[in-house]
Amino acid sequence: MSAVSEPARLPGAPAEGPLHVAIIMDGNRRWAQARGLPVALGHKAGAEAARRAVEAAADLGVSWLTLFAFSSENWRRPLEEVSALTGLLRLYLRVEVANLVKEGVRLRVIGDYERFGPEMARAVRAAEEQTAGGRRLNLNVALSYGARDEILAAARAAARAVAEGRLAPEALDEATFSGFMYTAGIPDPDLIIRTSGEQRLSNFMLWQAAYSEFVFQEVLWPDFGARHLAEAVADFRRRDRRYGARP
Repeated sequence: MSAVSEPARLPGAPAEGPLHVAIIMDGNRRWAQARGLPVALGHKAGAEAARRAVEAAADLGVSWLTLFAFSSENWRRPLEEVSALTGLLRLYLRVEVANLVKEGVRLRVIGDYERFGPEMARAVRAAEEQTAGGRRLNLNVALSYGARDEILAAARAAARAVAEGRLAPEALDEATFSGFMYTAGIPDPDLIIRTSGEQRLSNFMLWQAAYSEFVFQEVLWPDFGARHLAEAVADFRRRDRRYGARP
């Protein structure tokens, strides 16, 4: 992906990162159940929270935002819920693209999204093409994504490159291996946020999270707003990132 120009920042916002924020959006079902609503309405409210997060990230000067929308494990959920989620994703791709273009947001979908079928795959590629000129924010949406699957796929691709003589085994380093990942060309996340009070990665960006900072928030994802993102970013900016070195 091409470099982006420096986005606008909120008045008085510190210039320090994070450059890349990734969010594990958790709590849609619990939000719906607590209100006696169908799970599908929880996912719909979650999509509205995603829209708020995109707007807030751009306002805070974040250059890259990754949203974990549908995991490879989500296929094991009840068929009715998977169908509702799939329909919501199709609707998002159809309705939201014009707004992303207007706001200068470039969309990239990572994961095995071909699993959703040819219609969805075409919609994904069309959305990526239409938003390719966005420079204010790079938005990555993880669909049918699992970090272990991603690492295995990258290992197979690297092995094929070696077998075909395109890559010398001794030339395979971290940077080269990263080029075989779904996230090739995307900086590793500086900050990973998980909502709903859960404190685990759930097979999300295991390779890329090696030096990420983590913020766990109690808020259920449909209630997530600009304030929650700002609090997480402020927490990040107070931390001393040493990458294993002494201060």
